[in-house]
Amino acid sequence: MPKSIAVLVSVVAVALGAAAPAHASQFARYGVQDDGWLYYGPGTLEERLDRLEDLGVDLVRVTLRWDVVARTRPARPRDPASPGYVWGVNDQVLEGLRHRRIATVVTLLGTPRWANGGQPWQVAPRNGADFGNFAFAASKRYWWVRDWTIWNEPNQRRWLRPTTPAVYTQRLLNPAYRQLKASSRANRVGGGVTAPRGNVGGVSPVAWIRGMRASRALLDAYAHHPYPLRPKVETPWTGGCAHCQTITMADLDRLVREVRRNFGNKRIWLTEYGYQTNPPDRGLGVAPALAARYLAEAAHRVYAAPYVDMLIHFMVRDDTAVGGWQSGFFTPSGAAKPTYQAFRFPLAQVSRTGTRTVLWGQVRPGPNGRKSYRLRMRRGGGWTWVGGTRTTDARGVFRVAVNAPRGASFQVYVPAEPTYGPQLAIR
Repeated sequence: MPKSIAVLVSVVAVALGAAAPAHASQFARYGVQDDGWLYYGPGTLEERLDRLEDLGVDLVRVTLRWDVVARTRPARPRDPASPGYVWGVNDQVLEGLRHRRIATVVTLLGTPRWANGGQPWQVAPRNGADFGNFAFAASKRYWWVRDWTIWNEPNQRRWLRPTTPAVYTQRLLNPAYRQLKASSRANRVGGGVTAPRGNVGGVSPVAWIRGMRASRALLDAYAHHPYPLRPKVETPWTGGCAHCQTITMADLDRLVREVRRNFGNKRIWLTEYGYQTNPPDRGLGVAPALAARYLAEAAHRVYAAPYVDMLIHFMVRDDTAVGGWQSGFFTPSGAAKPTYQAFRFPLAQVSRTGTRTVLWGQVRPGPNGRKSYRLRMRRGGGWTWVGGTRTTDARGVFRVAVNAPRGASFQVYVPAEPTYGPQLAIR
C-alpha cells in the first residue's frame, strides 16, 4: 500500500471502553447445543469436550429425555437412584461438562407412555406431578446444574400436544418449577422455550407469552428461539415483520417488550439460534461468509440488549442429510466453516459516522480474564496493523472506534492462539 494512502486510511484506534450501556446484558453468556454431536459424534467424548473448550463456550444446552430415562414408572420417582430410572450416557456427558467447568443448561423433554396413557412422547402427561417428580430427581442427580428449561418449542404441535399455553403451564412448567426450587433454591428455570412462529396447529410466541401469563406461569427467565424466518433477507438487526406476532432476532425488541409487559423483570434466554449455509442448503441457506457475519452481529445484539442473558448457537456439526439442519461450525466431513472462527472471535460493526466506525468484538477461547489482541486492516492489496497490542475486558470483550473508508476489511489477531478471526468488511 502506498504510504500516502496508508496515512489517509490508517486507523487511530480510540478505546471507548468495553462496557455496554448500563441496561445492556454485559454478562451475557454464549454457548452451543448439538445433542447428536455431543453424545454420539466422531471421536471420543473427551475429544468433543476439547472442541467445546477450543470454541470458548460459556455454556452448553443439553436435552434430558424423560421418556428415555424413565421408560417404566420409577418406584420412588423423586429418588434418582430408584429402579425405573436409567440415566445412561447422560451421566457421562453431564459429568464431562462439569469436570471441564463448562456450565450447562438442561432441557427436560418427552413424556413416557406410562405417564400419558400410551400416547407419543409429545403428548403432555396426564398428571403434572409426575413431571415435577422427574425434575426433582434430575436436579438431585445433577446437583451442579443451575439452569433448566422446560420442554422445547411447545408452541408447535410437533413438540407438544395439546398445543396450548395452559396445558404447558399447568402440566409441565409450574410442576417442574416448584420441584426444581424444592431441590435447590439456586436453580433457575426458563419457561416458554418457544419457536419463532407457531406453524400449522400451533400458537404464535406472542400469544403464547400472554397465555402463559393468564395461566399464572412460574419462571425465572423466558426462553425463546429467535431463528430467522426469511434468512435470505433477514439480518439479526433488520428485516423482521413489524406487524406479525412472530419473534426473530430482528424482532428482539418485541420479545423484550412482551416479556416485560407480562412477566415484569424476568430475564430472557435465547436457547437456540443460527443461520443455515448454502452450500449445502440451497433453499434456506445463506453464503458461509454471510452466516459468519450474522453470527457476530447476533452476539453483539445480545450483548447490547436489555435483560438478555444468553445466546445458544445450534449446532456444532452439520447434519449429514441436506434435508437436515446446516447451521454448524463444521461440515459432516469435519471441515471448518467461517462460522467456526466467527464464534471464537466475533467482530461486528456497531455504527458508522463519516469514516469513524465503531467495532465490537470478543475473544472467547481460553480462561476468563483480560486477553491480548490486535487489529489489522486491509485497504487494497495489503494488511496494516492498527496500533499496537490491546487488552479486552474481563469477559474478553472490546469496543473500539477506528477511522477507515468503506470497503476496508478488519481482522482480529489473538497472539495467545495464535490465529486470526474472520474478515469484516466495513459497510
